[in-house]
Amino acid sequence: MPAFDPTPPSQAGKLAIVTGATGGLGYETALALAGAGADVVLAGRNAQKGEDALARIRAAHPQARISFEALDLARLQSVREFARRMTAAGRPPDILVNNAGVMALPRRTTTPDGLEAQFQVNHLGHFALTGLLLPQLVASKGRVVSLSSIAARQGRIDFADLQAERSYKPFRTYAQSKLACLMFALELQRRSDAWGWGLTSVAAHPGFALTDLIPNGPGNRGLATGISRFVAGLVTPLIGHSAEAGAWSQIYAATATTATPGGYFGPDGKGEMRGNPHPADIPSQALDAGMAARLWTVSEQLSKVAFSTLEPAV
Repeated sequence: MPAFDPTPPSQAGKLAIVTGATGGLGYETALALAGAGADVVLAGRNAQKGEDALARIRAAHPQARISFEALDLARLQSVREFARRMTAAGRPPDILVNNAGVMALPRRTTTPDGLEAQFQVNHLGHFALTGLLLPQLVASKGRVVSLSSIAARQGRIDFADLQAERSYKPFRTYAQSKLACLMFALELQRRSDAWGWGLTSVAAHPGFALTDLIPNGPGNRGLATGISRFVAGLVTPLIGHSAEAGAWSQIYAATATTATPGGYFGPDGKGEMRGNPHPADIPSQALDAGMAARLWTVSEQLSKVAFSTLEPAV
């Protein structure tokens, strides 16, 4: 398989925001964007990891124009504060990469907002962030990249138990959240087209990539994390790829002129587990426009962020 050149076309003059950019796929994406000349905001909840990531990127690209901003997607107030700071800076972002996430938390965990953590961090926090930045993204005719997962194939949106209060199963709940991310990306493009927002909304997934997604999740510590890291380290070289290669699809989605609006991109290898970016298979349930519209309405209600007015709900 020929190697994919992950160097994006020049992004000089563009402002990019990457959530979860202090490690894993987000870091690799921020690194590539900074190397291509973009001004990059690394958004994350750990300031020390943020400083470490900045230092590593500057070591690789001494001329990089990068900064760290605190953002905790598990707290909607943090999302609002971040959006206010970005808006007050007066420079609309050209690229928003909704990358941050947690995976398969072993026990049901609720956020300070009282919501199930995987649903909020993976989907709802990014939904709110995109809505709060929407006027700026419309002004820049920006591009929004939403990170899904091959797990979305097994996902179902269970409106009767959206917060997994009746029955919590770690991977089922994760799959639902990642299906929600994909459905959001597709619905955002539909609404951009209908409302004339001029946005490009695309989704991507990394295939099977060795990242720090699991140990970064709240409650994921100790022996289980060590075992999962050990197993992943053995399995990934056989069927998957590195975090660097896993980020190729979202780098492509964020920068390629051939990334079509409403597209979905993932690795081109067997089962889309690893390989070069190409159009990914969209699960049939993700194409249910009625279900996506219902999810959108529920997400607006839970986040108190309304897209239809281009303004945050009060």
